[in-house]
Amino acid sequence: MKIGIFGGTFNPPHLGHLAAARTAIDVLGLDKLLIIPAAIPPHKELPEGTPAPEHRLAMAAKLADALLLPEKVEVSSLELDRAGKSYTSDTLAQLKETYPDAELWLLMGTDMFLTLHLWHEPERILELAGVCAFGRTEQDGESVFAPQREHLQKAFPRARVTTITLPGLVDISSTRLRELLARGEGAEYLQPSVYGHILMNGLYGTRADLKHLDIPELRACSYSMVMEKRVRHIRGTEEETVRLARRWGADEDMARRAGILHDCTKYRTGEEHIAICEQYGVPLDDLERTAPKLLHSKTGACMARHVFGEPDEVYEAIFWHTTARADMTTLEKILYVADYMEPNRDFDGVERLRELAYSDLDRALLLGVETTIQEMKERNLPVHKNTLQAQAWLREHGVTTEG
Repeated sequence: MKIGIFGGTFNPPHLGHLAAARTAIDVLGLDKLLIIPAAIPPHKELPEGTPAPEHRLAMAAKLADALLLPEKVEVSSLELDRAGKSYTSDTLAQLKETYPDAELWLLMGTDMFLTLHLWHEPERILELAGVCAFGRTEQDGESVFAPQREHLQKAFPRARVTTITLPGLVDISSTRLRELLARGEGAEYLQPSVYGHILMNGLYGTRADLKHLDIPELRACSYSMVMEKRVRHIRGTEEETVRLARRWGADEDMARRAGILHDCTKYRTGEEHIAICEQYGVPLDDLERTAPKLLHSKTGACMARHVFGEPDEVYEAIFWHTTARADMTTLEKILYVADYMEPNRDFDGVERLRELAYSDLDRALLLGVETTIQEMKERNLPVHKNTLQAQAWLREHGVTTEG
């Protein structure tokens, strides 16, 4: 097994870190990549205003999640859990005990590579792991790497050293990025989910008014609350709600905001869903208390209203996007249908649903509702009463899926 160790303060983790991790996985052929935030870096003091360790760990986890390789990439709190300075030699020794047969590779940027011989126990580091250094700009090429690589291999004959240049990568230091964030800038250097975590928690001097966010900031906050694999669906639903709103005369901004936030609590636990509903006075029936899948629409609606200040129309659209209900508003219908047939969906009958969505919204809604009912029956699962009431109301008002 070949394991990459990517350490650093990750204060904050940015797109340069993401590109380096992705390239190292490919170039080195890694079976596993461990992203390990440092507790107390030996070579520098953490600057004033550095977020608490749990925030740096959470942001590093979002960086790992953005790689979409859960079977390969993990975030480790190994150094945060260990007392004292985060010496790399100690970390490698600990990992060698955990993975005695693994081939370890230590990943680092240009600055760290050029000073590696001055680190604590460099000979031990180079005994335990190979070193892969990556340059952030094309200037970090052979003219910079070669002299240090030759010096290390001469001073430590058993050293394994490889260097990678990442051409075209936008160069940004964490120091500069922190300065930009404090001025309300710098989002373009961050994975949206990381930026959203920063905004949601007021890190690095950001002072976002969560109840008055512009669309890019709202997206970032929503994405920070879910797994990266969910983002494609959320973005697809957002785009579909806007198209349907334009077709059926609904408010496009409210449709967009409902699409952005509709799944923001998708990954909460059942206990968390129930707690949120109790906090905001949302009554739950017996089925909802035992089927957490039904609750993300209600808790997402609560987040939209109480955290992000969205109006009642957005709240109600999100609230009903899972079960539907009798006599839905146009925006509620739009979000329900968009969620069902956004471009990333692929199931038997989805093309028919897409056709109906732009020719007869009520028929599209009924087809979605009846498809859900049929699926639940085939799986021997109970159908929520609001879904049955939605079907009955549409049928009573002359809506059919025939023809």
